Amino acid sequence: MGVFKFSPEDLLFTCLGLVLLLLDIVLDMVAVCNFYREEDYASLCILLLLLVGSSVLVQAFSWLWFSYEDENEDQRQTKVEKCLNPFMLKFLHVLQLGMYFRHAGVMELTFFRSLSDIRDPESVTVYLNHDLSMLRLIETFSESAPQLVLMLTIMLQSGELGPVTVLKACGSASAIAFSVTMYHRSLRSFLPDKEKQRMMSSAVYFLWNLLLISSRLAALALFASVLPCFVFAHIFCSWTVLFFFVWWSETDFMDSPCGEWLYRATVGLIWYFDWFNVAEGRTRHRTLLYHGYMLVDISLLCSLWCWKMSPDPPYLEIPPVYAVITAVSVVVVYILGLLIKMLYYRCYHPNLAKEELKGDTTVGQGPTMFKTFSVDQPDSSISSAANEVLEEIHRQSISLNEDPDTGVSDRSGPGAPAPDIKRCNKRMRKLAENFYS
Repeated sequence: MGVFKFSPEDLLFTCLGLVLLLLDIVLDMVAVCNFYREEDYASLCILLLLLVGSSVLVQAFSWLWFSYEDENEDQRQTKVEKCLNPFMLKFLHVLQLGMYFRHAGVMELTFFRSLSDIRDPESVTVYLNHDLSMLRLIETFSESAPQLVLMLTIMLQSGELGPVTVLKACGSASAIAFSVTMYHRSLRSFLPDKEKQRMMSSAVYFLWNLLLISSRLAALALFASVLPCFVFAHIFCSWTVLFFFVWWSETDFMDSPCGEWLYRATVGLIWYFDWFNVAEGRTRHRTLLYHGYMLVDISLLCSLWCWKMSPDPPYLEIPPVYAVITAVSVVVVYILGLLIKMLYYRCYHPNLAKEELKGDTTVGQGPTMFKTFSVDQPDSSISSAANEVLEEIHRQSISLNEDPDTGVSDRSGPGAPAPDIKRCNKRMRKLAENFYS
């Protein structure tokens, strides 16, 4: 039995993620056609820039991770992974199809597990799903979040704020928070069995992310609706500051210098919308600094919107009192999200040392290989007993091959059996160490 478990809930969420990915593509095509038909070429160009830029960014990460694994060809274990050589795999990513290729590998091990010759398909499935959750998180904050800001801005400028429009906006924000929650559930696979979190923890995690993200996106949309030209300057300046702090945190996520700089730039973009833990050790002070900065920034954006709406509203005619109530409500929602986040960390979040997480590193096994024995319990006594057994077998094999006259052992014969090697995602384990420590 493998170390990592791929539960039916994980299968459900993985299939749901694929359906949402395909649905998102259809909705993006509909939005592009609507902008073109309405001759709103400015919004069309921004939307196309978001779609193309996000897709290129996700494919770049996917290809880099595959290229790291090409240094250790044995790590490709599924038939889908083995069917393409490195050149064809690169060409597939150029065609922007890398995400579907990864989904195919997960589906192969999920639905055709009985036909697979892999010793531990569950662990390999969890490994592949880890990368998928990270790629979906990157896509969420490089495409879905900016796209929702664009849609909210257009709604505010056109005055279309009916119940249906509000429900659509809430649904889009919920989809973003759902992607973040799926990333959180992916990290949970590294927890020991005795520390497994229940669905209630995921529900609370989803709720505070929904409130924080909704408040942030609403503040940006309000600001962009009255000062559209300045929103790009705000994004660039904020990203520069956040990118500097990511660099200052000395992240070590990718296996190449260029990939690490790309990762730091991407984290700066994610931080523009939501907090993402990337550094080792206690991050309480960094988290407080980040949320303090976000709270001040949201308050400033809402205040500028109120200031522009009071004397001469450019689009919607809102009484000053209602404008103030709207701005204060956005800030209050963010504060409420912070309170629920504090509740989560006090009641549902396990604090563990990195040694307590599943998947211990082994030198010389490549960028994503970890040595673990085939046990479900992370008990140190069991691991030490297994090591003693292996050492005894090794000593016996040497003594059997030793020449009694010369005292020289013949090492050409069969040696001690190697420990079982399980596939574990080093990148996601680093994030799990940052999140749970």
